[in-house]
Amino acid sequence: MTWPTWKKWALVWAVWTVLAVSYAASSVVSARAEGHPGGWFRPLVWTFLDFYLWMFLTPLVAWLGRTTARESWGRFFAIHVPAGLMLATIQVSLTLSLYWAICGPSASMKDMTFAAFVRMQFVYNTHLSFITYGVLLVLLRAIHSQQRLRDERMRNSHLETQLVQSQLQTLRVQLQPHFLFNTLNAISALALADPMQARLMISRLSDFLRLTLEERHSQQVPLSREIEFLECYLGIQQVRFQDRLITHMDVAGNTVHALVPNMILQPLVENALRHGLLDKPERGTLHILTRRDGDDLHVQVDDDGLGLPPEGPTDGIGLGNTRTRLDMLFGGSATLELSRRPDGGTRVDMRFPYREQAA
Repeated sequence: MTWPTWKKWALVWAVWTVLAVSYAASSVVSARAEGHPGGWFRPLVWTFLDFYLWMFLTPLVAWLGRTTARESWGRFFAIHVPAGLMLATIQVSLTLSLYWAICGPSASMKDMTFAAFVRMQFVYNTHLSFITYGVLLVLLRAIHSQQRLRDERMRNSHLETQLVQSQLQTLRVQLQPHFLFNTLNAISALALADPMQARLMISRLSDFLRLTLEERHSQQVPLSREIEFLECYLGIQQVRFQDRLITHMDVAGNTVHALVPNMILQPLVENALRHGLLDKPERGTLHILTRRDGDDLHVQVDDDGLGLPPEGPTDGIGLGNTRTRLDMLFGGSATLELSRRPDGGTRVDMRFPYREQAA
């Protein structure tokens, strides 16, 4: 739960107010300890002007910190040194001008002009103001980093929940009763007519179930593992439909170590089989391609089946879950598009950032 904006600003105001009062009190106590008359008005005016001006400059400092968060140290200093000097100069100039307008010269310096007051105070206070900018920048970056770490932990928690839900939905939807019943019926029919094929189908069904349940806590797995899972699923379909289904795997060698969301390909392939190929009277072809495209991994699933309906593509549970998981893992950096192939059938293009598992 996030705080409303007014609560955040109230907290910021309270922090700067406490700092201003504490610094004013310190100034008064120091003056009295040295035997000088220690009034409260002038120290309070100075510290409130000084700290409240920095309070209003805080969003700008925070923005400057965010824009240079991933820059090199050279560019970081090239931006923040001049920015800090400029803001320090502006802040000190405003503080001195407003303080002089409110309080004027002190009793011991009644004949002092504003220009003399600026010359006496400007360099020293600009130096302190520049240090304040640096401290404020470091503090804001630390707070932002802590927030990012907290958000990352929350996002990982959501991903874990989403993964479990996706696996349950996969078991309910992709391993529907009719799929299991049809597979078991096919095994039963082959047991006498072709025992070797029946045995192969049992083996592939066993591998399919095992891989479905393995690594259930992993948000991402290497593409080679995902392909292994997909081959088990296609192996079952190949035995069931035999010469009616042709599959081609075109997996580039430089993509096999890429991390992909766990169980991301099977819903796309099943969608192609169920809605494009298996209702086709003649033989159909399924083509899975993976390529590295710069900083992205490109996955393409083609079929020469019946194609998309006239009203356009609609997302079922499988495609809807796939889009949601891509969005949660990669945000706007991932895309999933369905389109008609020029020579008939359907194409699914999926892109997301290329990452490899740390050694």
